Amino acid sequence: MKVVVAIDSFKGSLSSMEAGIAAKEGILAAHPSAQVVVKPLADGGEGTADALIAGLGGQTISLRVSGPLGAPVSVHYGYWPDRQLAVLEMASAAGITLIPESEKDPLTATTYGVGEMIRDAIQRGCRHFIIGIGGSVTNDGGVGMLKALGYRFLDQNGADVGMGGSALSKIFSISAAHVLPELKLCQFQIACDVSNPLCGPTGATYIYGPQKGVTEALKAPLDAAMAHYASVTEQTMHNCFRDTPGSGAAGGMGFACLSYLQASLTPGIQLIMEATHLTEELKTADVVVTGEGRLDAQTTMGKAPVGIAKLAKQFGATVIAFSGSATKDATACNAAGIDAFFPILRNVVTLEEALSPETAKENLSLTAEQVFRLLQCRPLR
Repeated sequence: MKVVVAIDSFKGSLSSMEAGIAAKEGILAAHPSAQVVVKPLADGGEGTADALIAGLGGQTISLRVSGPLGAPVSVHYGYWPDRQLAVLEMASAAGITLIPESEKDPLTATTYGVGEMIRDAIQRGCRHFIIGIGGSVTNDGGVGMLKALGYRFLDQNGADVGMGGSALSKIFSISAAHVLPELKLCQFQIACDVSNPLCGPTGATYIYGPQKGVTEALKAPLDAAMAHYASVTEQTMHNCFRDTPGSGAAGGMGFACLSYLQASLTPGIQLIMEATHLTEELKTADVVVTGEGRLDAQTTMGKAPVGIAKLAKQFGATVIAFSGSATKDATACNAAGIDAFFPILRNVVTLEEALSPETAKENLSLTAEQVFRLLQCRPLR
């Protein structure tokens, strides 16, 4: 029996690899002769860099960069010098969790720190980038990031336009004279799971702006400022991406990556599977084990476990999912390719006890063991 284990993190409890190894221990307790392959799983959002660092043996690079409101924040990214590869998460430098609700300000919040992370990786020799752009608190069109890479955004008087969403309407010209020369040698793959355009009623400002502090009164002027920025970009870069699906992701970061970095936007789960060569392992798997902290109907909406399940089904594998908890509507996962799912809690405990890493590891391992004892009783194919 070949089993491929690819479990998303149990947030606040287990990392992807910790969950995978716990499941492996349970599988081998029931079926010692099984071939069990553990792969990291993430969807491009929070935890992606850590999952790949643990699963692919990368280095962790730590540094201090500008946070969304300018104050320094500590960030890290994954680094593979032999592959000239860096894996970054935008949210670590410009994430919504970095600012209290009362301090969110789309007019000043900047992505400059994201650009500082990219610049640091370039200076270390990286030329290949995987960047997750979920969970941002910014609506600056990626201008801050681009400024950190050397682009200059100038007003009518030739002065710098400043930071944040308030800078977009002031842009009169864009200069690439000071851009890092190595940037043209870099390839960027952006993990993006939304299809919104940059501007308009389904764009960055109207759809995602409110969670970043955009008030009703700010929507129209900020959206107009974003459209102005797009027009100057198009005139300068001789391209047009404002209507491309995903250009509105992360407050316009998708647009910046397409327009200035010649990036490709790809669903997060697809990027991670390519990076870990997971598809090759799935082709010969009898059983695929996946899961996440909580299974519900939203799991079917582009989340990693269902992405794994759909691909595994193409190769005829049985798909099992483990989770910390499961809602009634989690049955939607069955129609999406997960043959059966199993919450791992074994008795009534407090939330704090359930989230204890040691408790979660034990529960996951013991649950996996019992499920695989049952699988020993019948042929898989």
